[in-house]
Amino acid sequence: MGEVAALRQLVGEKTKWYLLDFEHGSIKDDHCRARTGYNSELLKIMEANQSPPRKRSRRDKNREKAPNSNSTEEMQQEIWSEFPGDLFETVVARLPVAAIFRFRTVCRNWYSMLGSESFSQQYSEVPQRLPWFYTITHENASNNVAMYDPSLKKWHHPSVPLAPAKIIIPVASAGGLVCLLDLSHRNFYICNPLTQSVKEIPRRSVQAWSRVAVGMVMNGGTSNEGYKVMWLGNDGNYEVYDSMKNMWSCPGTFPPSFKLPLALNFRSQPVAVGSMLYFMCAEPEGVLSYDVSTGIWRQFVIPLPLHLTDHTLAEFQGRVMLVGLLCKNAATCVCIWELQKMTLLWKEVDRMPNIWCLEFYGKHMKMTCLGNSGLLMLSLKAKRMNRLVTYNLLNKEWQKVPDCMLPCSRKKQWIACGTAFGPCPSALA
Repeated sequence: MGEVAALRQLVGEKTKWYLLDFEHGSIKDDHCRARTGYNSELLKIMEANQSPPRKRSRRDKNREKAPNSNSTEEMQQEIWSEFPGDLFETVVARLPVAAIFRFRTVCRNWYSMLGSESFSQQYSEVPQRLPWFYTITHENASNNVAMYDPSLKKWHHPSVPLAPAKIIIPVASAGGLVCLLDLSHRNFYICNPLTQSVKEIPRRSVQAWSRVAVGMVMNGGTSNEGYKVMWLGNDGNYEVYDSMKNMWSCPGTFPPSFKLPLALNFRSQPVAVGSMLYFMCAEPEGVLSYDVSTGIWRQFVIPLPLHLTDHTLAEFQGRVMLVGLLCKNAATCVCIWELQKMTLLWKEVDRMPNIWCLEFYGKHMKMTCLGNSGLLMLSLKAKRMNRLVTYNLLNKEWQKVPDCMLPCSRKKQWIACGTAFGPCPSALA
């Protein structure tokens, strides 16, 4: 009897609700009559003490069709213990970088696998991923590192395993390794930013107190085959470090036909094409090239496009590129050129969209290129303005980079310098 009384009270409240809406003119008489069938159906359901029927989701239907969940979730040891190790390495090598590092925490075998030579070979055969960017935030900041993953559009803030007093800057990269140089321009370090492994290489035999341009090339397809680091000074002195010999050497003398001192453009990082390194010169305008394997120097006098500032070299699929600010009157635009091998002239191939360039109109802009291989990151600065954009040389796509902020902080970080590197968990310094 109590249930019947409660049911009558509920029906009475429903009726009052409809009458109230009717008085305000929101429900018409025919609509109230249509609701009568709904109420009677509701009474039948409540008398049977049942819940109203609902539409089953696709997930529920699939669960009914699927076999017992326990049989699918539990991995049978006798089957998976026979899984081929080389096939497992092939699968893991094709995972995103972030997923690979999560795999390291599973067990010791998986952790050691990432440092094995076989996994390194498997990883080198995977189609090349987008490079990451290793940057230093704030000028003269001590070990304040930020790494940008363009695939996820995410910043990472790792710790650097160097003494806090060391102030180092990234100057070159190759094969997943980054070459770091301290502010005294004497001490070099090679590190894998992903694993945070670092190696200090011997000091140079020739002490150059002026600024030096630094390039880096790989001996083969992986870091296990070794790498070479080269520095070049304005006075024509240069040396090459061989990781297989763990020593610096002076492979030859600078050609006497080249005018000294060199007017190197230190804003432009040298670019590597195979065993060839390209350095940008300001006077005469052009490019110096050095073949690390043969020791041959070449000089190319190439006039720059008019109204060009803050220009730097880049590389894409073996081609030498140029990126810079084109400033004329109050207008400023970022442009991309390609070096024509036959004419030795720069040919414009793309420029930043006009809608983006309008933001720079009338401002005194400064540009720094952080990375020069395949994917460029450009830091565009003016008074009270700091913009980071990436440019993909393959699909000619411009993208804005999210602000770099430290964890648990809303303060925007300014990028002082940086370089691009290919993320490789197995690269060893």
